[in-house]
Amino acid sequence: MPDNESFGNRRKDIEDEYFRRQEQELMAKLKQRGQQEATRRQMGERTGVADEELLRDLQALGYTPDTVRLLHVVPLLQMAWAEGSVSDEERALILEAARLRGIDTGSAADAQLNAWLTTPPSAELFDKSLRAIRLILEARPGEHETDAQDLVSRLSAIASASGGILGFGKVSPQEREVLARIGAAIEGTRGGPAK
Repeated sequence: MPDNESFGNRRKDIEDEYFRRQEQELMAKLKQRGQQEATRRQMGERTGVADEELLRDLQALGYTPDTVRLLHVVPLLQMAWAEGSVSDEERALILEAARLRGIDTGSAADAQLNAWLTTPPSAELFDKSLRAIRLILEARPGEHETDAQDLVSRLSAIASASGGILGFGKVSPQEREVLARIGAAIEGTRGGPAK
């Protein structure tokens, strides 16, 4: 009998340990889900975007509440990378735009921006960031014209920064294509949200 009792106790201990581990894993998943939701909520507040799917996409791409302010700089990066590399002039213009958007030197957003200036972001990051910008502009129709004009102006400056002789007068076909794509996305938001 003592062997059966010992076996029964051991079995109960193993079951208890199994269920304790399962409960801990479930609690960890719930905590992680809560943190992700809080992060998305903060990103939504900072961008004005309420689209949960888009916020999940941005989060999956690596955006955080600290780096989501880079959204409006991403089209500039896309323009700079259009020809396969970022020139010193383009880099300076992008950093200037970032500083005007409140991205401080040494911040998490600045570190991410410098990483993107060194290694090009994915096409997916460019596309989903542009979609987010479009939603932001649609949510703020009164500010749309100013934001759109500022973006197009900065894109044009970057496209012209290192082209032609001594940097004057040459915008490459790749840069024209990027400018047209971004312009079409922005143009689609004019007049505010669709009715």
